[in-house]
Amino acid sequence: MSGDGEEMVTGTQVSYIGKDCTRIPSFLSKKYGHQAKRLDLSFNLLRSLEGLEGFVCLEELILDNNQLGNPITFPLLPYLHTLTLNKNELTELDYLLDTLAMSAPALEYLSLLGNQACPNELVSTEKDEDDYQRYRYFVLNKLPDLKFLDTRKVTNKEREVARSRGAFMKVVKPKENKVSSNADSCSPDLAYTPLPSVSRDLTNHKGVAGKCRYIYYGKHSEGNRFIRDDQL
Repeated sequence: MSGDGEEMVTGTQVSYIGKDCTRIPSFLSKKYGHQAKRLDLSFNLLRSLEGLEGFVCLEELILDNNQLGNPITFPLLPYLHTLTLNKNELTELDYLLDTLAMSAPALEYLSLLGNQACPNELVSTEKDEDDYQRYRYFVLNKLPDLKFLDTRKVTNKEREVARSRGAFMKVVKPKENKVSSNADSCSPDLAYTPLPSVSRDLTNHKGVAGKCRYIYYGKHSEGNRFIRDDQL
């Protein structure tokens, strides 16, 4: 049935889709907050979740195709088991996952596809399966009770890796301010590096064990010192 705000209500399911609202209308929680178990607010212009605290019984929350960005906060939603935040403007995972761990302790299904925080080809052609898998380990380390992440079921192997190494699997975005143009031309942008930050500082000359990625082919190469005049 329809209400004053053209919401659609079927039993315990409330839909308020494509209304271009930037915040959750207060009348929704006043009318349906104590009965709604599924709330669909997709295809709006939401920039915050103010007003969501009125929905005390929510089990499913659909927030796809909005403008939610950092930082995003949730009220306590003790029964929430399904949350989709696809195609928003989320770029950072830490605060989001810490908030969900506190606010949604029963969460089992989470989808973040189409956000910069979810590194796959939907948001960047430079991202690959390795980037996405590291992201999954990081999320599962923060939210170990998830059964589904995005479109995939969580496997036992993923849980094991997430427990042991997931905290170190965060995909690091490359900094925009480069040290020099030479570094730009020689060094590929790495989404993740296990090296400590001090060893990546070009002004710090402490020794670091590793394989060199650079080969010099210029005319001033040291190898040219060993060529005699009669060999030129």
